[in-house]
Amino acid sequence: MVDLSRKFDCLVIGGGNAALCAAISARRSGASVLVLEGAPKFYRGGNTRHTRNMRCAHDAATDILTGPYTEQEFWEDLQLVTEGQTDEELARHMIRESKDILGWVVEQGVRWQPSLGGTLSLGRTNSFFLGGGRAMLNALYLTAERLGVDILYDAEVLDLDIDNGMFLSADLKQGDGRVTVRAATLVAAAGGFEANIEWLKQYWGEAADNFLIRGTPYNRGSILKMLLNKGVQEVGDPTQCHAVAIDARAPKFDGGIITRHDSVVFGIVVNKHGLRFYDEGEDIWPKRYAIWGRLVAAQPDQIAYIVFDASVRNSFMPTLFPPIEAGSIAELAGKFELDAAVLEKTIAEFNAAVRPGTFDHTILDDCRTEGLTPPKTHWAQRIETPPYYAYPVRPGITFTYLGTRVNKQARMLMKDGKPAANMFAAGEIMAGNVLGKGYAAGIGMTIGSVFGRIAGREAAQNARN
Repeated sequence: MVDLSRKFDCLVIGGGNAALCAAISARRSGASVLVLEGAPKFYRGGNTRHTRNMRCAHDAATDILTGPYTEQEFWEDLQLVTEGQTDEELARHMIRESKDILGWVVEQGVRWQPSLGGTLSLGRTNSFFLGGGRAMLNALYLTAERLGVDILYDAEVLDLDIDNGMFLSADLKQGDGRVTVRAATLVAAAGGFEANIEWLKQYWGEAADNFLIRGTPYNRGSILKMLLNKGVQEVGDPTQCHAVAIDARAPKFDGGIITRHDSVVFGIVVNKHGLRFYDEGEDIWPKRYAIWGRLVAAQPDQIAYIVFDASVRNSFMPTLFPPIEAGSIAELAGKFELDAAVLEKTIAEFNAAVRPGTFDHTILDDCRTEGLTPPKTHWAQRIETPPYYAYPVRPGITFTYLGTRVNKQARMLMKDGKPAANMFAAGEIMAGNVLGKGYAAGIGMTIGSVFGRIAGREAAQNARN
């Protein structure tokens, strides 16, 4: 049993990668630590359970990485996907710190494996967790427990007592009552508000009813809202988020990574009217996969269809749901209640515009369309080999970018611009500092690990002082 009558040095709210990195870092710095995970034990870990990899800068190839990925290249990739909407000082600080994270997480029990294949193209840039995100999470929990970190599950926080930027205590639901937990410092690592459909609808309107939530149903943004209401400065556009195209047959919540589609570059994407609406070959997939959720969200009824043929059926990583198959384009259209004549025309025009080249999905190849709007800039191949296939897709929201503003010490900043006295943040709840928009594969875990480690270390030092 956890003794809630004592005053802890550090209270960590959240139970995913960022929270555990903070808890371990604080404990290794000598602090007493209590972790409050709002989910039941089986569902602990927030979105970390569904992850596969992390993007870190490194100067040379390793056993699991095929070559160097310099700080400058990482920065250029981040600038590209965010279109410059990032805090450069914080982002460069995170990238610099990420070089140490590859070894640090191994010291906490996490193991790496060689990169996966398919359309990921991440063998040089991203490290993959052996056993996936849940295995990574279990390793961190085991280390935290061995170090003496106290952990409570089903720990719903009802209120935070904050006085002029100073955290004093948290009220916790216990059975039918509530208990007050005191701590010298607070680390908020409780995720975004993506599972709160009503909050999403404030910015997206009724379209949000058609969004699917890839991650945990427990990230409802309650801690974020409390902090913002109590004087913490916000950062980020509330409509920006990590949103990918996922299978329309996926569950409303917690479908995870196995519902994501990596097949876009091998075919075309049409809306409910049978029309293409964006360049499927704009850039390497890990730099573009996270724009497709927002693209689909902007289409009528928030639905789209990835269409391809038998020639590429086995070229990408399979998902939980098999594609819908048909012997002709007209038959395929009928299975989705699309206008067959329109879909046939769309594909005929696409095929006529394809200019042959040497296909290679790992590089920006020379297979393109000509005279077509929108174009397909790379990886354009004629769709002409039956049977034909399609996946129905909807916007799959992973996490939102509205969050708490922080400095390089992961300390929250108040609305007046001053640093909070004893409050820190890590992970998705502050990701908007780095991600103003867009996404690059694995960077969410980078943000969580780097700022979690910093937040825990700084919180422990703050508690000592």
